[in-house]
Amino acid sequence: MIHILLAIIYAAFISLGLPDALLGSAWPAMYRELSVPVSYSGAIFMIIAGGTIVSSLQSDRLTKIFGAGKVTAFSVLITAAALFGFSVSHSYSALCLWAIPYGLGAGSVDASLNNYVAVHYASRHMSWLHCMWGIGASIGPYIMGAVLTGGQPWNMGYRYIAVLQTCLTAVLLVSLPLWNKQPKTDGTTDEDVKAPPLPLRQVIAIPGAKEIMLTFFCYCAVEQTANLWTSSYLVLHRGLPEKEAAGLASLFFIGITAGRFLSGFLTFKLTDTQMIRLGQSGIGAGVVLLFLSFGKTTVLPLLGLGLIGLGCAPIYPSIIHATPAQFGKDKSQAMIGVQMASAYAGTCLMPPIFGLVANHIGVALMPLYLAVILIVMIFMHEKMLTKTATSTACS
Repeated sequence: MIHILLAIIYAAFISLGLPDALLGSAWPAMYRELSVPVSYSGAIFMIIAGGTIVSSLQSDRLTKIFGAGKVTAFSVLITAAALFGFSVSHSYSALCLWAIPYGLGAGSVDASLNNYVAVHYASRHMSWLHCMWGIGASIGPYIMGAVLTGGQPWNMGYRYIAVLQTCLTAVLLVSLPLWNKQPKTDGTTDEDVKAPPLPLRQVIAIPGAKEIMLTFFCYCAVEQTANLWTSSYLVLHRGLPEKEAAGLASLFFIGITAGRFLSGFLTFKLTDTQMIRLGQSGIGAGVVLLFLSFGKTTVLPLLGLGLIGLGCAPIYPSIIHATPAQFGKDKSQAMIGVQMASAYAGTCLMPPIFGLVANHIGVALMPLYLAVILIVMIFMHEKMLTKTATSTACS
């Protein structure tokens, strides 16, 4: 039964990733039909990210009341309804309205499943869980690209994903009896799981907390800026056709997916800190390739996007997995909560800010934008390591 439920959880994370890249891959076609500036996708993205912040901060309380299975099933259902709303929308204001339930549903799924896997399964499954998200995020642009290539409107891409989400909801509802029968494999006690969260002020005061929050903020800023603006970068700066760019944008998510699959095995040999540094090096190499590419050549920018995705792969799961060792098991649940809130804040703020840059200066600045964020991420992570090492030595 434990393996059956794990397969269902993996499927849920595939479903979670499916719609994440749809907006970015379809936007070059969407903004013209909607008669809005190219930067307006940032507002939709911000609404979605804002919803995820709200729902993730409430997920702990909701999970303790209803259980992880029910929260996950209901959240996926909300997401499916929101995606169907996208598929029948023909105005920018309607998309903004449907973005609210989409963000609320996605945030609850993400927080609940991450916590459930951390409590009930071995650490390697955290990397593979996020690998499943990458599979969904890679498939999403291909579905949208096939829709556009086949002459159908972008709305149909959202409708197909909504149908898949609805099917997953049915599977989750059937699996509800399994969710309360899983043994914990990491030594976590019921007292650890049920302990009340620390007040936010106390969490932020923990040595290294601010730095790891900013690290997570910067990581999601890099990942989601690349997610949202890759297609527009390829179309508006590299001159690729919209239909081709929608499919090629998935190379970024292929890099994340492949990297997280390999990360599950690399964790047997490398520490979390080494995995994070390895990922940061990969992002840096990808950004350099974007800087070195000129004209309408596609080889270097596509290799760069793949490397950025590959570099992003180990960072998110490794930061989460390192939290108990760096901050203490008694504080890890509270720390993970603020880390995910910081991650969603980076998702909410930084891609829309680049939208303003793209609209008023040019989308060609994307590599420079990613490079600056990466430098801040590296600095903050190394500063966090110094602070937590000093705190541990003093205690």
